[in-house]
Amino acid sequence: MIAGIGVDVVDLARFERSLRRTPKLRERLFTEAERRLPVHSLAARFAAKEALIKALGGSEGVRWHDMEIVPDEERNPGFVLHNVVERQVRERGIAHIHVSMSHDAGVAIAYVVTEREP
Repeated sequence: MIAGIGVDVVDLARFERSLRRTPKLRERLFTEAERRLPVHSLAARFAAKEALIKALGGSEGVRWHDMEIVPDEERNPGFVLHNVVERQVRERGIAHIHVSMSHDAGVAIAYVVTEREP
């Protein structure tokens, strides 16, 4: 049963300018492992984190490091959750989080679907 859906789009050029203009932004938004990735991958991960917040219905108490995108054994993206986000997911009975990310034509996009057990 679907619990929530979120989508977010990020303009790659604007995102890159923001990272250049505010160097600490990379540290604030991304975990240490994520920071090593190229800008287009960071933009897609930012979009995925925003989409998860939307799928959960809000961002109260959420920190960016509470959500980390990691590939599974088949290299598909997935979330590793910590702290407030992990607690929110558990309290809402969410059993699965599906995420899809892409980047092309100057934008990055991510969709997140949260699902409860039937």
